[in-house]
Amino acid sequence: MRWDELKDTDEHSRDAAPALFGASAVTRRTFDTPEFRGMTFHEIRARTLVNKVPGASRMPFEWTVNPYRGCSHACVYCFARRTHSYLDLDPGVGFDTQIVVKVNAPELLRKELSSPRWRGQHIAMGTNVDCYQRAEGRYRLMPGILTALRDHANPFSLLTKGTLVLRDLDLLRSAAAVTEVGVSVSVGFTDEELWRTVEPGTPAPQRRLDVVRRLTEHGIPCGVLMAPVIPFLGDSPAQLRATVRALAAAGATSVTPLALHLRPGAREWFFRWLHQHHPRLVRHYEALYADGAYAPKWYQRRITRQVHELAAEYGVGPSGPGAARQSAPTAPAAGDEDGAGDGAGDGNAREEPTEKNRCTQLTLL
Repeated sequence: MRWDELKDTDEHSRDAAPALFGASAVTRRTFDTPEFRGMTFHEIRARTLVNKVPGASRMPFEWTVNPYRGCSHACVYCFARRTHSYLDLDPGVGFDTQIVVKVNAPELLRKELSSPRWRGQHIAMGTNVDCYQRAEGRYRLMPGILTALRDHANPFSLLTKGTLVLRDLDLLRSAAAVTEVGVSVSVGFTDEELWRTVEPGTPAPQRRLDVVRRLTEHGIPCGVLMAPVIPFLGDSPAQLRATVRALAAAGATSVTPLALHLRPGAREWFFRWLHQHHPRLVRHYEALYADGAYAPKWYQRRITRQVHELAAEYGVGPSGPGAARQSAPTAPAAGDEDGAGDGAGDGNAREEPTEKNRCTQLTLL
């Protein structure tokens, strides 16, 4: 994906010469406020918004919507970092601070949903970067996106680490009255010291658990993607128990564990972080991830088994087909997106989905 492919389809954009930051395609903007200091927003008018998932993907959905590229959550393990290099941007600090904003996302989505070629398929959001990252507070793209999906009764799901999803609670409730809506929140661990270094731009785990609680209280069933489970730092029996116990207390309807995976781009950035913060673990990670981006299957299965046993003990789940992505339509009552994150797969990532785990193969962080 290149910048010239992000241009709007008006006559001026079509005639403009391709360029990294062509004037007709991109407006660079900075804001002199504490929450956006050091960040640059590249405002573009996209040509398309609904993206088809590649056929080789094992995701349980075919279509996605991503109004942003890059993410201020700054998770050191984010798999989507590599996508920034497709735009000739830095996948390290640049991914955290150079945010592409598709400013025409709501109107473009409404246009695409109205096309006679669109068949109303399920749309997943937050599967690449978080739709409710910090920029959403200023650009407010999600209310228009959710309204378009609701008005077309188009089923959708979203995954997020952001608390801003609660701003759109009313929209989620009204959408759930007419179509299938699913919300999942990503909480991989509750260790605050680990959170501060590995997910520095995200709301604290307890605040995300408050989101689960609020959504559930207002009639929006909310699952938790327990991702990532970080080897040697967040995977001890005591840590897993503390996390599952906390999400159960928050009212999570399901828990789906996902062991850390390190794709190119994310791998290099994560290892840089590891050298700085936990140099004694570098050799252990090199051994565990010697065969590629994913932890060995024996490790993934062990984590999955432990988490599922704990979930059963605390009365969470089981998560059957669709539980993580869909909730039954509910009548409107009171007050209700994103992301995420990054990552893809379930607790047995890379294995073929079964009827039992198909719904849990969400991507984030």
